[in-house]
Amino acid sequence: MKRFLSITAFLLSCLCVGAQGNIPLLDKVEGHRVRFHYTYSLSRHGGDFAPVTDGEVCVEGNAYRMEGLGLTVVSDGSTRWTLDESAGEMVIEKVEKEDLFTNPALFIASYKNYRDQIQVSASGEDFLDVTLTLDEETRARFRLKDIVYGQPQGKSDFSMDGKSLSTDVVITDLR
Repeated sequence: MKRFLSITAFLLSCLCVGAQGNIPLLDKVEGHRVRFHYTYSLSRHGGDFAPVTDGEVCVEGNAYRMEGLGLTVVSDGSTRWTLDESAGEMVIEKVEKEDLFTNPALFIASYKNYRDQIQVSASGEDFLDVTLTLDEETRARFRLKDIVYGQPQGKSDFSMDGKSLSTDVVITDLR
């Protein structure tokens, strides 16, 4: 699950990389609700990129909703709900604001930490293709497409109610 949150953080940071090129994505992200589809793949030892996962993301301010790897992760900026329907589990946690990997929406302002490791292959109004060199042997590729910028709608969509889930779902509240 920590890897999934790290992926989320990097995906959101990718929106900022485009801001350094021809498209002012960072300016558009601030003050908007942003939705996009992502594909994540890895390459080891110079080989081809192998698919790892894909999913959907919606972010507004420091709140987000991300679906992928069979998980739904929702955060309002102070609480995070992680639902794994196939395992019948939901975990509710307090978000530590200083930890960018537990609140990836905050990562948007910190993309510079990866600037030396990022190569932008393509970018456009609704598409971004980025490769991140993790180490000498491993590269990760992130493709963001169908990027849609909308008006802020508030945080009501960025929470989950465990009471609406099946009674078979085990809820662990760690707050």
